[in-house]
Formats: sequence, structure tokens, C-alpha cells
Amino acid sequence: MSSALPSKLAYRVTDLPNNSIKKFDLRPEPTQNDAIAAELNLLGLRKLRFTGQIQSSGKSDWRLTGTIGATVIQPCTITLEPVMTRIDESVERLFVKEIINLGEEEIEMPEDETIEPLGTWIDPEAIMIESLCLTLPEYPRAEGATLGESVYTQPGEAPMRDEDARPFAGLAALKDQLKSGDE
Repeated sequence: MSSALPSKLAYRVTDLPNNSIKKFDLRPEPTQNDAIAAELNLLGLRKLRFTGQIQSSGKSDWRLTGTIGATVIQPCTITLEPVMTRIDESVERLFVKEIINLGEEEIEMPEDETIEPLGTWIDPEAIMIESLCLTLPEYPRAEGATLGESVYTQPGEAPMRDEDARPFAGLAALKDQLKSGDE
């Protein structure tokens, strides 16, 4: 993650040691967790921790590996009740000095999604927030929350149910009727 305005915890690439490992351990304060939670539209964020290391990879590339852990609270997508989820995930980024760029209109997407362009800075805090965002459950559900059947119709007409929208289920029933009639 390179940026014009890195966080206070960012490392300038030219200052990183080539022959050794630079370790980091980020544990944001509660006020920082609240700011991150607001940025990601979370109801709450606790126990956020990002630990890892940065080391050289080849002559000019850098590899960041680490683990992110957090307890997040999101609204249930059905009931809007708070849903608490524990996240523990591995994180890896390879910062490459030369990435093939086909111009502004088209960019070749590498098969390896951990590859990032190498800039002036490597910012573990920005990577922590991005990784947290990518690992959040997309549709958190409270225990026992289910979507009921939706029934839509115009006044005076018979409503169409979910079962009516499955034409192959009706064909299977018709096929079974034909088989039993043949016997």
C-alpha cells in the first residue's frame, strides 16, 4: 500500500533493512477502533490486532506477512440486531517494483491477488484496515434469523409464491405423475 499521506506507522521503503526482518505489532487504542468502526460502518470493533513482518523478497521487492485478529459487531442483515463475529485471518502482500501496466484504460490483473505496486511507503495500518474490510462477513445473521417468504401481487390477483417460480419442480412432479400412470 503506497500512499502520498501514509499513517504514522508506515515504513519508508528506503529505510527498511535489506538483510533482516522488520516486525510490527499494531494494537489500536479504543478511540482508533471507534474511528475504524465508523469508517467501515460497524456497530463496534474490539480487540483489533495486526502482527507481522516485512522482509525483502528478491532484489527490489518486499513481502509483508501477518495475522489480523478482531471482534466486530455488525447489524444483522435481516433483523438489524447486533451480530458479533470473531475474525482471525492471515494476511500477505508482495510489493513489486515493476508491475505490468497497460495504460489507464486497461490494467492487467495478476493471478496473485496479494501483489501490490511498490511505492515509497509500506503502511501496515492501511493494510490492517483493508484486510479487516475484506474479511468482514458480507451478510451477518443473528442466530435464528430467517428470511420469510415474500409474496407480491396486484390487488385482486392470486399471489405468486416462491414455489411457483420454480418451473422445474412442477415438471418433476408432472414426470412423477406420468411414471405412476404408466405403471
